[in-house]
Amino acid sequence: MPDKRELYINGQWTPARDRKTFPVLNPATGEVWTQVADATRQDAAAAIAAAAAAQPAWAALPHTERARLLGRIADVLTARAKEFQQALVDEGGSWIGKAMFETGYSAGVYRAAAAAAYQVNGEIIPSEYGKLSLVVREPLGVVSVISPWNFPLILSSRGFAVALAVGNTIVLKPSEETPVAGGLLLAEILEDAGLPKGVVNVVTCSRERVGEVGDELISNPTVRGVSFTGSTAVGAQVAAKAGGLLKKCCVELGGKDALIVLEDADIEQAVNAATFGAFMHQGQICMSVERVIVHRAIAEEFTAKFVANTRKLKVGNPRELGNCIGPIINQRQLDKIRDQVDDAVAKGAKVLCGGKHQGLFFEPTILTNITRDMKVMREETFGPIAPVITVGSEAEAVALANDTEYGLSAGIITKSEERGLAVARQLKTGMAHINDASVLDEPHAPFGGVGWSGLGRHGGRAGIEQFTEMRWITIERGGRHYPPPFLMNPKH
Repeated sequence: MPDKRELYINGQWTPARDRKTFPVLNPATGEVWTQVADATRQDAAAAIAAAAAAQPAWAALPHTERARLLGRIADVLTARAKEFQQALVDEGGSWIGKAMFETGYSAGVYRAAAAAAYQVNGEIIPSEYGKLSLVVREPLGVVSVISPWNFPLILSSRGFAVALAVGNTIVLKPSEETPVAGGLLLAEILEDAGLPKGVVNVVTCSRERVGEVGDELISNPTVRGVSFTGSTAVGAQVAAKAGGLLKKCCVELGGKDALIVLEDADIEQAVNAATFGAFMHQGQICMSVERVIVHRAIAEEFTAKFVANTRKLKVGNPRELGNCIGPIINQRQLDKIRDQVDDAVAKGAKVLCGGKHQGLFFEPTILTNITRDMKVMREETFGPIAPVITVGSEAEAVALANDTEYGLSAGIITKSEERGLAVARQLKTGMAHINDASVLDEPHAPFGGVGWSGLGRHGGRAGIEQFTEMRWITIERGGRHYPPPFLMNPKH
């Protein structure tokens, strides 16, 4: 990995205006992995100006050409997958298996976006006056994309791929934790794929400069749309600022997702869903299973098997395929996880397995004897902690699952698909998955939540609607007669 990585603005690699850089750490070792350019507000403004200059020509390209270039991005990404996998492991603490999945899935994001370029549909509506009355969709213009560190390649790609396909140009700011996998390597891919200059620009900045750079990406009048994925606290501020400026905004935020295991569930299926949903990428996924709600009739058997399954998960160097539990991203996040576990234990929770950490490596942990007043029941954890709560009925399970201000995803395990659908319809979430974990995504599906989990949807047709503006255009064909006072008299 090079010692220093620069900004990508208008097709050029350039240092920050004041030439400052910031270190990117490897969370598994604590060592500095690389140095990255630390952009200023002026750098962000320059990137926005470059995107604005490139947008008319990009929008004017035939949709077939935009689709071809998006397909080419997928091909180049696939060819360079190992570089991304290295970056995902070393700067993001990803288990190598997760990194391999992420690179493969991300190529599909661009292929789905290429398909979306063919689906920007309008309609012809009736006109009382015999006009040709058209409803069309047109790109917003410049879209700012602010992406997170947990799945940096997928979430940067999802943040802009459809917006790009429908004719917008992009300024991407990846997380300061993962600026290479989430941004700078992507810029290399886009350049190799032949994307015109200025169509996608990447600015990286340190935590100290996030405020000024992020404000420019939202408040600059040239920016007409914002795509944000991250914490609810920050996302609420982004949405409020964008809304106050009457800009379209798609914010995908946190979750406190439940896995409901009903008394007729297949126990093995439920255990596998809980293990994957709670502990994939150390639980650092917005749609992770953070509450396992189990019917009392099967709770003992389920919990015993869940604990046994969890104890098989190996913690260690994420470069080794056998170690599926890698490090937490940083000390701040680990302290939050530890605080939730300590709070739960102090209030009567029992640790069935895990509960300890060494450095940034936190063991996958299962808790029981959970009560509503515990932080682990109210706050997003974003770590490998699975509280197990027992209930006596389906109605109680639904009520408990809905007892949160978040509303991203959910899983329901039952042998009756009809029952699963009935439960899913009662849940206040943007997504629900029957006989599966809450962790699920497909590039063409409408991804997003309700409540504190966000506004808007990414993916497929929903993404097309999110990143285009609806317009009404008419052609007069002689059928409209103006009232007499407005008629022109050629004799006067």
